[in-house]
Amino acid sequence: MQLDFDLKGTTSKPKPAPKPAEPAVLTVTALTRKVRGLLEDGIGEVWVEGEVSNLRRQSSGHAYFTLKDASSQIACVLFAGQTAQLRGMNFADGVHVQIQGSLTVYEPRGNYQIIVRRVQERGVGALQAKFEELKRRLDAEGLFAPGKKRPLPKFPRRIGVVTSPTGAAIQDFLNVLHRRQRGIEVVIFPVRVQGKGAAAEIAEAIRLLGDPLATGLPPFDVLVVTRGGGSLEDLWEFNEETVARAVAESPVPVVSAVGHEIDFTICDFAADFRAPTPSAAAEILSADSGELLDRLQHFAARLGRPVLAHLDGLRSQLLSFQRTALFLEPRRILQEKQQTLDRLLEDLQSTADSAPHQLRLLLERQARILAGHRPDLKISELSRRLASHRDTLERRAHTRLQHEKSTLSQNAAVLRALNPSAALARGYTITMDGNGQILRSAKEAMNLKELTTRFHDGEVKSEVRKSPL
Repeated sequence: MQLDFDLKGTTSKPKPAPKPAEPAVLTVTALTRKVRGLLEDGIGEVWVEGEVSNLRRQSSGHAYFTLKDASSQIACVLFAGQTAQLRGMNFADGVHVQIQGSLTVYEPRGNYQIIVRRVQERGVGALQAKFEELKRRLDAEGLFAPGKKRPLPKFPRRIGVVTSPTGAAIQDFLNVLHRRQRGIEVVIFPVRVQGKGAAAEIAEAIRLLGDPLATGLPPFDVLVVTRGGGSLEDLWEFNEETVARAVAESPVPVVSAVGHEIDFTICDFAADFRAPTPSAAAEILSADSGELLDRLQHFAARLGRPVLAHLDGLRSQLLSFQRTALFLEPRRILQEKQQTLDRLLEDLQSTADSAPHQLRLLLERQARILAGHRPDLKISELSRRLASHRDTLERRAHTRLQHEKSTLSQNAAVLRALNPSAALARGYTITMDGNGQILRSAKEAMNLKELTTRFHDGEVKSEVRKSPL
């Protein structure tokens, strides 16, 4: 230990050792947020490849899963707004995918995870992934819904074609179309079908051909968007969103015939009908002249058979008429009809002569019947019967009234005899207590102080005194 000496040669007291610095103590939340900031700022957006496991789809629409490889795993979450891109994709446990998203920390549990923005199958190139993503997004909007597909015209007269005028596709289309059916008018709208800016030209051409006022041309029955085959890069202009929306919004039905049979583009899904090749589009839109002729002959035969059968029936009916007596002996038939007419005229004349006599007899008979039912006689008889009933009723009412009066007089006499007032008038009285109750014995009055005695002409109050025995 080092000692300090003062001027007097004595040692001084040693200085105390410095206190250690207090450690910076963080809360769990603060530490978690610091870790999250380091991950988000230091790593941020990443592309990660691995196998999907423990996939859970929630009722909220969110999807939670783990992305793993042979040595490690990481939690991932795909929110509902991004799950539309999974439509049409085999997204399940065990599938190898590539995901793009942001590395972050789920603070409530302190777990680091990836917020997924984009999902694609492993091995799909950038263009194919872009194709699948756009296809899923437009399909989710309902752009490819079957209910929006319009039927193609059976016999189109005017066809608008959007394509390159120098390509093999237009030549194949025209050769097949005119070989099968001549007379269809075709208007070609020349556009570039490959290279930067071609998609805008294709979309503008579709819009113009759907608007007769803009082109000054008569309306088209159907539009064809076509080009020859090629790689995904060659056909890419037909995978642009602007082309898909122009096809879907066209007021005229659209046939997409892009590439070969194995090629599919976004334009195919948006169109009302997809033809595998330009030649197939021509076959679909044109009816074979020979086939039409055969069908017309078939229909003519179908229509001719019943007509001929009907004519044969009429011919047989006419022959049967010719064999009847009307055609074989018309004079005799006419004479018989004349004879019948004469007989009917005689019967009519006889009926006409006898009719007045018969009517006269009928009139007399009806007059006799009417006389027996004269209204005045009926009225007189009913009046007489009414008067008789009225007299009878009056007599019975008078007798009943006298009887009721006699009964009433008898009942009144009985009531007068039974009236207490009559007994009072003969010298009897009624004794009552203070409440008006009638006393029927002297014993009932012993406990009272005052009595009331009623005479026929009034009442008298009296005081109760007990009489000596």
